[in-house]
Amino acid sequence: MAKKVEDAKNPKKQSEVAKAAKGLFYGMALHGMVTYALRLRMHMENLFMLITMGDMLGIPVLPPYYSLRLLPYAVPSLKTWKQTLLRDRDITDSLY
Repeated sequence: MAKKVEDAKNPKKQSEVAKAAKGLFYGMALHGMVTYALRLRMHMENLFMLITMGDMLGIPVLPPYYSLRLLPYAVPSLKTWKQTLLRDRDITDSLY
């Protein structure tokens, strides 16, 4: 009876050890690359929004026809993009 209880707990311990090892290797090997990829994606999305919707800020880059054609794809992130672009900046923002 005691052996069955130990066997039932053992796979759980092994999976916890495997999760810990996975997290350790992720932190050592991939965390820098993942954060770089996410930061690059953020900058590319901001650039896309600036090119397509720049006329909202007074920067006409594309003719309004193309901006209006791309508007349905840009609407979900339009509010956050405006807040990101127009927020106050500090010297400590670049230290991230």
